[in-house]
Amino acid sequence: MGVSLKDVALRAGVSVKTVSNVVNDYPHVTPRTRERVQRAIDELGYRPNLTARHLRKGRTGLITLAIPELGNPYFAEVAGAVIDAAARHELTVLLDHTAGLREKEVLVSQGFRSHVIDGLILSPIRLEQEDLLARPEGPPMVLLGEREYDAPYDHIMIDNVGAARIAVRHLLDLGRRRVAFLGARRESARQPAHLRLRGWREAIVAAGLVPDESMVVATEGYDRADGAAAMALLLDRDKRPDAVFAYNDLIALGAMRTLVERGLRVPEDIAVVGFDDIEEGRYGAVSLSTVAPDKTALAHMAVDCLVERIAARAEEGELAPRRISPGYRLIVRESTAIRRA
Repeated sequence: MGVSLKDVALRAGVSVKTVSNVVNDYPHVTPRTRERVQRAIDELGYRPNLTARHLRKGRTGLITLAIPELGNPYFAEVAGAVIDAAARHELTVLLDHTAGLREKEVLVSQGFRSHVIDGLILSPIRLEQEDLLARPEGPPMVLLGEREYDAPYDHIMIDNVGAARIAVRHLLDLGRRRVAFLGARRESARQPAHLRLRGWREAIVAAGLVPDESMVVATEGYDRADGAAAMALLLDRDKRPDAVFAYNDLIALGAMRTLVERGLRVPEDIAVVGFDDIEEGRYGAVSLSTVAPDKTALAHMAVDCLVERIAARAEEGELAPRRISPGYRLIVRESTAIRRA
């Protein structure tokens, strides 16, 4: 049988109400009393019943995080950061896998599990504008990720265009002039790949060069195999690049594998920059230069926005939709830095 509030009250020599006030962090408790109660809590190993606490507030203490790919290290790292951020608010995260399918993203966004969760953080890939505008009233929702929407929901997203410009400018500053882009998409212009491609173009134009569209290669997916195939296709064309900016780290890692198989050196023959700063990119035979989004800040922003919306809903208040951009930085590693003997 667990330790109760009554047990703590007896040990501390105070009322059950006083213990409750300390546990719920009410301000009207003297520092001396708070210290005595906290000491009793620590000695007895008391743990509050979070379920009961949430239910008293008319909530479940559960939120959902819906991501497109469980196997993608970037989304796995973001999920871990969201779980950590939610724990600060004593919230439990349920994880949904949409596989990047529109029908699953619609299902999640329009009310799946709405009876058991207090809110939803959704990272959509193929959800369309009309899907969001047609969403019935349900638990508060925060959008996560780089696809652009004009919809009345908080959206936490990286500045894709600006981040891509920094990556490509780094390659141009190294003296590279035939910079390829791997990972373009043939789908909606709201896709983040289109935004990163725009940043690629803007950086090249700003350097006084003309973007060579033959250096742009579309991929079906965003995995290592897609990067390897895209790099092979590019190398088989008439002009060989001297640098590559990849949509993400996985595409970059696949591209580097093809370069090794073709007998080319990274970065001496072709420099490579990725995007996401996944752990795998730090430990290859050639470590990967990359754009590193602040995933911890991104997760905290998403959870904090959702918590604010849950509280506003309980008080029948309204908050204007917000678009918030966490920071990012370029990390230069061996794939763009010539190693000295």
